[in-house]
Amino acid sequence: MYLEKGSVKLSVVNESGKEAVVAILGAGDFFGEGCLAGQSVRMGTATTLTSSTVHVIEKSEMLKVLHEQHALSDQFIAFMLARNIRIEEDLIDQLFNSSEKRLARTLLLLARYGKEDQLHGILPPVSQETLAAMIGTTRPRVNFFMNKFKKLGFIKYNGGLQVNTSLLSVVLHD
Repeated sequence: MYLEKGSVKLSVVNESGKEAVVAILGAGDFFGEGCLAGQSVRMGTATTLTSSTVHVIEKSEMLKVLHEQHALSDQFIAFMLARNIRIEEDLIDQLFNSSEKRLARTLLLLARYGKEDQLHGILPPVSQETLAAMIGTTRPRVNFFMNKFKKLGFIKYNGGLQVNTSLLSVVLHD
């Protein structure tokens, strides 16, 4: 699937019902590509967070297009490599960083910090429960850190959540 506009949450649920948010995707992102590698059953659920336009591409059509349209193939490969790097970074973040640093990094990623040379806008609507599921902590811990970040001027609520890139100092500080 190709997300033309909007935002989508990818999540998985374990046997006991605990949800883990794997990613929040934005315009220009692909998802559901596991079928191209032979995955017969979807591992998780995709849920739109905002009004979205999603193009469903049949497996056979996607394989054909990847072979015939080199520009799309290059875009898809670049996306998959970037996603692989991001997953490795997420694992390292989970293993070595505090929940405060993980939250700061997640907020910066959701703001698409470093993606474009423009001001960062308001994040897609993401609850504290979702943020907790993304970073592997509890909602009260997320609430505590969000209040701290707000007090320090790293984030602000102005009809939505806006991230100040100075939040990067939390991630970089040892």
